[in-house]
Amino acid sequence: MRLEALEEVGAKDLYNETHPRLVHRRKPMSVPTFRKVWKDANLDDPSNTEIVTLYGRVQSIRLHGKKLVFVTIANEFETIQGMISYRNLGSAPNMNIDTFKLFTRLIGRGDHISITGKPTRTNSGELTVRAVLLPELLAPTMEQIPHTLTDPETRSRKRHVDMMVNPKVADTLRLRSHITKYIRDYLHERSFLEFQTPILAENAGGAVARSFTTQATEFPSKELSLRIAPELWLKRLVIGGVHKVFEIGPAFRNEGIDGTHNPEFTMCEFYSAYTNLSDLIASTEELLAGLAAHCQHLIETQLTSLEPIDASKFARPFRQLEFIPALEEALGFRLPKLTGKDAYSELIAVLALSKVEVPGGIPSTMPKLLDRLAAIYLEPKSFEAPLFITHHPTCMSPLAKSFVCPKTMQLVSARTELFINGRELANMYEEENDPSVQARKLAEHSFFGTGKDPAPLEDVDAPVTPRDAPLDKSYIQALEAGLPPTGGWGCGVERLVMLFSGVNRISDCLSFGTLKNVVGLTSEAQHHSKSS
Repeated sequence: MRLEALEEVGAKDLYNETHPRLVHRRKPMSVPTFRKVWKDANLDDPSNTEIVTLYGRVQSIRLHGKKLVFVTIANEFETIQGMISYRNLGSAPNMNIDTFKLFTRLIGRGDHISITGKPTRTNSGELTVRAVLLPELLAPTMEQIPHTLTDPETRSRKRHVDMMVNPKVADTLRLRSHITKYIRDYLHERSFLEFQTPILAENAGGAVARSFTTQATEFPSKELSLRIAPELWLKRLVIGGVHKVFEIGPAFRNEGIDGTHNPEFTMCEFYSAYTNLSDLIASTEELLAGLAAHCQHLIETQLTSLEPIDASKFARPFRQLEFIPALEEALGFRLPKLTGKDAYSELIAVLALSKVEVPGGIPSTMPKLLDRLAAIYLEPKSFEAPLFITHHPTCMSPLAKSFVCPKTMQLVSARTELFINGRELANMYEEENDPSVQARKLAEHSFFGTGKDPAPLEDVDAPVTPRDAPLDKSYIQALEAGLPPTGGWGCGVERLVMLFSGVNRISDCLSFGTLKNVVGLTSEAQHHSKSS
């Protein structure tokens, strides 16, 4: 039916082409600019003779008899009404009632058109562009755009249609863009420089996780990895004299997919010389409070399909909880020394003696066990308000500086994690800058978890190979040149988007969903190609 209408248009020379090259017959104006310029203007002034051209996608069509049609077009996420009246077009070249009827029969929801006309207002006061020329068809839609789309499989397969039909989909992704820009601007305003570090290298770097591996034709005998985190590269830049540096970019983990994890995700990490943990906490509070207010304003004014934000929940200062004292209070007993070769077995014995059950079984390493206990007893406290969990046992953070806690006499890290609503939002610590101490820590923890990346999708029984461990000898050598006292900070961008948009799945924060959606999209396209 659609194809027949387009063929009829071609036969009657209404439009020479259905997909013409774009020719600007006059300087076009975006819909947001049009609204801004004309919203308060006196459009009844007879001296106002300005003609404008607007481009956009047809959102709706309303016929009023045979000689009047209203269309709503969208451009840059704003809409405007166009009024096409045969009475106003009758004097145009080659215009007659049959041509006008053909246009009204052809135009369809989803088409891209241009409207050239005069700014005006309807009797109800709605800002409108009154066409003085028949709108041009720039690109027709060849499939029917639905008014609603609820089937999860179809929404996943046709994300582009989902964005058109469900405003929350596009608004969530737009919010992501605003959040990324806000972080970037925040850091630039504080004299940080943005660098891009290698994504493909011999060592995945900075964290323990299964990496994606590949080979390069230039090095056929070497196995290369997609980076897990940019941490070690960025600290090399600090050593080189870039004392305030950050990166916002992709990181990869060859691991599972769930509601909050995807093998490909976006991280923001920054490193600041002569910065300690207190400085990092203060910066985090300032950044999050500012982001909350910024997102609240955006949701109230532009991204109106998203749930409102209560910015008061981000009032500073955020609550702080020390890891070991808080865990001991929750468990009801003192923890044994968490360093030494027998620490893991001693902790398991104490848990058994106290009849403390660990859901899912006892994890295979001390860091994973402590992380599991924190998830059970500490992290839920963040549902009340943002919560910093500080001073983790040193075995959990081999890239962080350590000190003896005067309260517990345990060796702990100068580290904190920010949790909100039970989810980790950011991880930060004072960087270990003593090369000999760093080498010892990495050797001792070569099979333990590290890094500032978002919390891993833990698999208790998953094997960890030496290539997954962060023992990067070239990084130790770089430390020999002198890393100043440095504070490092990391945050998963998708986690922030989930927090401020109110969505519960990471797939909603990714342009085309998780890796499962992306692979499924490609597979379906190949199947469709073969079947047709």
